[in-house]
Amino acid sequence: MSSKRPLERAEALKRMVDALKQGAVMLNLQCPVCSSPLFRLKSGDIWCVKCQKRVVIVKEGQEVMSAISDLLLSALEETLLRKLNDLNQKMREEEDLDRLVELCSLLSRILDNLERVRRIARMR
Repeated sequence: MSSKRPLERAEALKRMVDALKQGAVMLNLQCPVCSSPLFRLKSGDIWCVKCQKRVVIVKEGQEVMSAISDLLLSALEETLLRKLNDLNQKMREEEDLDRLVELCSLLSRILDNLERVRRIARMR
């Protein structure tokens, strides 16, 4: 068991170095679970490299649900953008006109939802 701890520490340190090399910024905040330094990734997410989990910082006076809502809206926007990218690829390859009509309808619904998510995010 004691031989496992130095290995875990070395792995966590390597992940920290890798995060810095990829442009992450080490913050002067600690993980509430393991007390390791937190990092702000290029995406803006706060990350604990030791726990390998996203950390949500709730500012003083901010409600927890408000912070979670912001995180959820960001994740929804990212998901919709990925789906648009996937759909774009399928539309490029599709030759059947009936299937293209279906894909265009789906494209319209995804774009509508993306607009809604962005509108809600701007209102916050």
